[in-house]
Amino acid sequence: MFRELVRKKQAISKEECIEILKREPRGVLSVIGDEGYPYGLPINHYYDERDGKIYFHSGKKGHKIDALRACDKASFCVYDQGFRREGEWAFNIKSVIVFGRIRFVEDHEKALEISRRLSYKFTKDEAYIEHELVHSGPNVLVFALEPEHMTGKLVNEA
Repeated sequence: MFRELVRKKQAISKEECIEILKREPRGVLSVIGDEGYPYGLPINHYYDERDGKIYFHSGKKGHKIDALRACDKASFCVYDQGFRREGEWAFNIKSVIVFGRIRFVEDHEKALEISRRLSYKFTKDEAYIEHELVHSGPNVLVFALEPEHMTGKLVNEA
């Protein structure tokens, strides 16, 4: 059902893919939007090693939420900061693409815990995190991408 990489020599391991998902703060979530048009948006995420899901937080309304309620299929692309090999002009980037289905987190306490973990990717300021959870928590919607297929590769811009 899912395509394999054409350039298999560029493939990175599942473990490298997971490290990128854990480390990088954001990626592009792509869904099927209005009138069947693709809709891709930058979004931050939290990869949970315990269940292998990628979690996102959002407001409760908008184009993204409408699209996800209409069709639960999505893809998520994350790439690292990249590097240049000494003496080369070309940039090298490791990227990961995950295909799967979206499930909304109905348990509000779990949604708050996921929001807390996601916050740690950006700050360790406990007072700030608590303030945000108290004030914004009631309006947060958390959803998970349950991976069905994941590929990663090292791309050289040359």
